[in-house]
Amino acid sequence: MTPTLAALVDRPDLALRVLAGAEHLDRPVQWVHTSELADPTAFLEGGELLLTTGLWVRSGATAYVQRLHAAGVAGLGFGTGLTHAAVPTTVIKAADALGLPVIEVPRQVPFIAISKAVAKAVAAEEYAAVTRAYQAQRALTSAAVRPNGVRGVTAQLARRLKAWAVVLDPRGQVRAGDSPVLSELLRELPRLDPGPASLTFESAGVEIAVQTLGVGARVRGYLAVGRDTRLTRADQQVLTTAASLLTVGFEQSQAVETATRRLRGGLLRLLLAGETALVAEIAADLWGELPAAPVRVVLAAGPPRRLQAVLEQAGDAFHAPYQDSVLVIVEADAELSLPGLQVGVSDPAEYGSLDRALKQAQRALAAAVRADLPVTRFSELADDGVLRLVDPEVAGVFADRLLAPLVEHDATGRGELIASLRAWLAHNGQWDPAAAALGVHRHTLRHRIAKVGQLLGRDLDAADTRAELWLALRLRD
Repeated sequence: MTPTLAALVDRPDLALRVLAGAEHLDRPVQWVHTSELADPTAFLEGGELLLTTGLWVRSGATAYVQRLHAAGVAGLGFGTGLTHAAVPTTVIKAADALGLPVIEVPRQVPFIAISKAVAKAVAAEEYAAVTRAYQAQRALTSAAVRPNGVRGVTAQLARRLKAWAVVLDPRGQVRAGDSPVLSELLRELPRLDPGPASLTFESAGVEIAVQTLGVGARVRGYLAVGRDTRLTRADQQVLTTAASLLTVGFEQSQAVETATRRLRGGLLRLLLAGETALVAEIAADLWGELPAAPVRVVLAAGPPRRLQAVLEQAGDAFHAPYQDSVLVIVEADAELSLPGLQVGVSDPAEYGSLDRALKQAQRALAAAVRADLPVTRFSELADDGVLRLVDPEVAGVFADRLLAPLVEHDATGRGELIASLRAWLAHNGQWDPAAAALGVHRHTLRHRIAKVGQLLGRDLDAADTRAELWLALRLRD
């Protein structure tokens, strides 16, 4: 630790005696400076033990002490036996009033002895700090090359700095460690510029230091530490080492992930080309056996963050990026939960017909997106009829425009053309069953259907017209 006034006073070889400010002897001494100037503050930085023989006393002791206190000196060492036989009472009273320690240095103790004592202590502290930093850097490096390197580095950093430490991903999600002021930390992150950057701020008496992780303008994450004392220069070096190790790890991980995605994409193309045996051999060496046939093709679309989660949740199932989605191959009876995504699922297929299953999954996914459904199976498309295949918004516009004349007519109260048309088409244009269903005479129904044809300007005997009208009525329902 940095030497304190108390440590100097406790040394018997220096024979120092405290005359004022005894309650503040815990102040660290950054350096020793000797001056006989009436105002030496221009040459002080704060934290010094100022040594003097008191040549300045006649210029005003009280003002002198006040200036030293304002400059932030650690204490005043007053040499006796030369200019003054004893420390002037005015100096002691002024120092006591301000809480500034005054230490008497007897004639037999040269000022250089005090300077050497402080210099040796400062050098020892710096050496110890360098040693601690070196040991911390070795521990961090060792943790970085082990499994779960991010967690290991974060834990070592917290232990070595006696602080809390947390690693966040670019979205602010915790990757490792923890922070008691996480919400406030997240609010400060936007202040960091892209690329290598750092910031320091205080929260509830805790100093928090944050560094970006990544190369160039790409931010792979953030490293933050916090404790109730300021980080020393050696601590800053340890923090920088941890940030560098994490950056290397993140960049390597990103490179591996990119290469893996490309490899999986290539294997998918081989599967679709019928090279099942080759892909099965490669997959077995890298990830495990391919799912046993028959299989289903599952296509998932959604936010990139959720798609990344799909890759992590897929387990042993073969998966690969496909266009703007993720493709997963699962056994036909397997259940795959993909919350937060829209999913299209093919019918069961053998590997030889995987390309057909992929087309089915694409159609099912397109239907799921149009209908805003979480999951759509290809088999459901046929079960639900043609309405499942059309875009609801476009189809709604089509139905509204086609049936608008009939809706306007019915609004006047002069007939029920929409209901009559629906009953007539439902009974395949047969007058008597349709009229009975409506509870009207068949001549009344004939009159209404004729009115429909007139308002629409369509030939209702044409199959295309009847089909369009039926579709429009279903869409309107």
